[in-house]
Amino acid sequence: MTITREELHARLGSVTVLDTLGGSSYAQQHLPGAVALVESEVAERAAELLPDKDATIVTYCSNPACGNSKAVANRLTALGYTDVRRYAEGIEDWVGAGLPVESSL
Repeated sequence: MTITREELHARLGSVTVLDTLGGSSYAQQHLPGAVALVESEVAERAAELLPDKDATIVTYCSNPACGNSKAVANRLTALGYTDVRRYAEGIEDWVGAGLPVESSL
């Protein structure tokens, strides 16, 4: 299931947003309040980061060609999370629309 930029922007703060890019990409810029989680860490970190399996979780990466958000979403669904959505257009679309980002630098 996907979520549009408009829907995600309206729901920021009430959904858990996962940046699936990892490494320096997250540090440089990420959606407001996003938590970094890459596919290789889902099994070990999901229960701690995402204790409510029925909460709305949104994954994103850089753009529609990036497969990270789909991979993390699939892993979470396999672990029993019930409301996982992908912002398929990714952070490039978000920044292109002039919406705010945060940095860890």
